[in-house]
Parts: sequence; C-alpha cells; structure tokens
Amino acid sequence: MSDKGMTTMAVKKINKNKVYSFIRQEVTTSKLQIVQKLQMGLSTVSQNLKILEEEGLLEKNGYFESTGGRKAQAIQIRRTARISIGIGILKKMVHFVAIDLYGTVIFDSTQDIPYEPSLDYYRQLGLELEEFISENDLDRSSILGVSIATQGIIAPDGQSVSYGVIMDNIQMKLSDFTEFITYPCRLEHDSKAAAYLELWNHQEIDSAVVLLLNRNMGGSVITNRQVHQGIHMHSGIIEHLCITPDGPLCYCGCRGCLETYCSANALENASGMGITAFFQELGNGGSRCRQIWDDYLNHLAFAIRNLNIMIDGSIIISGYLVPFFIEDDVTYLLNQINSSSPFTLSREQILLGTQGQYTPAIGAALYYIREFLQNV
Repeated sequence: MSDKGMTTMAVKKINKNKVYSFIRQEVTTSKLQIVQKLQMGLSTVSQNLKILEEEGLLEKNGYFESTGGRKAQAIQIRRTARISIGIGILKKMVHFVAIDLYGTVIFDSTQDIPYEPSLDYYRQLGLELEEFISENDLDRSSILGVSIATQGIIAPDGQSVSYGVIMDNIQMKLSDFTEFITYPCRLEHDSKAAAYLELWNHQEIDSAVVLLLNRNMGGSVITNRQVHQGIHMHSGIIEHLCITPDGPLCYCGCRGCLETYCSANALENASGMGITAFFQELGNGGSRCRQIWDDYLNHLAFAIRNLNIMIDGSIIISGYLVPFFIEDDVTYLLNQINSSSPFTLSREQILLGTQGQYTPAIGAALYYIREFLQNV
C-alpha cells in the first residue's frame, strides 16, 4: 500500500474516532453540532455517522426542539453496543459486573463461591459466568472481554499471581480461567483495579493514593495519571506499611501492618460484630463501637499523614467500608491528619469512592472499554 493510501486510512480512522468520541462526550448531540464543534465538513461527518450507525455503535433518539427550521435528530452512542465483564475474586465469594461504554454498571451479582486451587473451582466459575450472561440477557457478540480482579500481586507478564498469601492463590494462572471462559481474559490485582476506576471517575486527578478498605485492605499509587506498578509489581501495597513494630501479627508474617488495623476484618475482630451490625450500633450511639471506630480512624489518619508526605495529591478512600462513612468521619480524619503534619490536607483532597464492594470488579472491567474507545 502506498504512503498516501496509509495516510488517507489513518486520517479516516482519526476522524471516525473524533466523531464517535465527541458524541459519547456530549451524550446527545446533532449532526450540525458535530460539524461546528469539530470543524469538519458536512460530508465527512455524514459519512462517519453512516459508518458508525452501520456498525451498530450509534442510535437516533428523537429530535431537538426546532429553532425555526427542520428539527435536528438527536444522536447518541449505543451504550450497550459493547460490554465488558469484571469478576472480583475473594476468598469466600465472587462478584460479577457488566458495564457499558460509559463504564456504568448495568448488572451485578455476588455468589458465595469459596476459592480453591482446583479444576472444579475454575469450571464452576465459568458456569457461573455463563449463567450471569444468560440471566441478564447479555448479547454475547457485544462482550469485549472478561477482566478478573483477584487478591494477589500479578506477575509482570500478566499470566499468573506472583504473591497471594490471603487466598493462597500463588498458583493461580490466567490459563486456569481461559480453559473455561471463551472470551478474551486478563488478570488484575484488585487494588490496582480500584485505582483504574478512580482514574476513570476523576479526570482531574494527576497524583493520588488509593486506600481500598475491603475485607482485607489494599492500596495503590497514582502518579501522572498512571497506576504505579514498580519493578516487581508491588508498588503501592499500602496495607503492609508498619504502623507499630510490636503490633498484631499480619498474614504477611510481619507485625503492626496497616492491614491489622484498617481492614474490614480487623474492624470485625475488634468489635466481635459483623460490619453492618457494627455501624448500626455506632449510629445508635454505642460507646464501645465509638471507641473502636475512633481507633480505626486514628490509625487510618496516621497512615494518610505519612502517605501525604510522599505523594502530594488526592487521598481516595474506596471499597467495601466507604458506604458506611459519613461526613463527620471525614472531618475527624482531616483533623487528625492536619494536627500532626507540616503539610495540611484540604477537604477537597479527600475523595470517597462510590462503588463499594464491587470497586475492583468494575475497575478491572474498564480495561476492555478503554481499549475499545481508543480504537473505534
């Protein structure tokens, strides 16, 4: 093919992506608005709209109000023209989510499937995935892929878990899943997946620390809008910061890790109550729960204070426990952080996640959506 031919094809691809991206960004627009905002010729816009509609990526949904002439058709992307599925694997359960081209969850489900490194487990997971797809009447041809978030550090080649003490899943391999899942698949560390979701939700973020307050705590670091991985992929493992050298024994074999103070499991162990019951009692004014929660927040504040010294950015609190946070808790955290730090945090720097326990599964699923949007 000639250089001229390649250049023409490249330009067409760029124009197509520009038109599609603009429509997605605007949510609803018209042909004339696309022409004006993108400063493209009418014939170029019309041609790209035709191609995108033929590919099933666009839909026309009514008309704009007339401004004196013919009413303009309202153009939108088809949100479910492509779908990505995320699976969040925990020690005792599995979360399934399906997200659309805006990254919005359209279906979710939680199944009590305890992890075990066996062929039967991976076979059951494949069957549960197929049932999730069937029950929600998902178009299989629209599924871009299945991204699997698990507790454990993923090897640099993405093919296996290189460190997995919590679930004892160091033997977990991507090939275990692909034997029973027919869609494109990938593995993702659950904490890094949480960071990808926050980057998606907060376009203004440049640098941040993400604290994933799940059954077991997790963390990740964002710099220059990239999730930092490190040489051995364990950058940002905040849960193993040592808070007190002679503190409780952590699953990693060390003492006093942040995990032993600020995971949901640690909160349950301290209170002897389930999480929902604990926060109900806390809301009812239980003094013992108040003391336990203050201790929890004090340890979290201590960690955030130190992390803010290293990473000058946002602090994003995400995961299972976040729906239980109230504004008074954030105020308490800020007061504790700023009372002992040379560099104070503002309220605007502390962000709360919105997806609770499904955060890792959603964040993992976004991989295939981002990939598709870059290559429309």
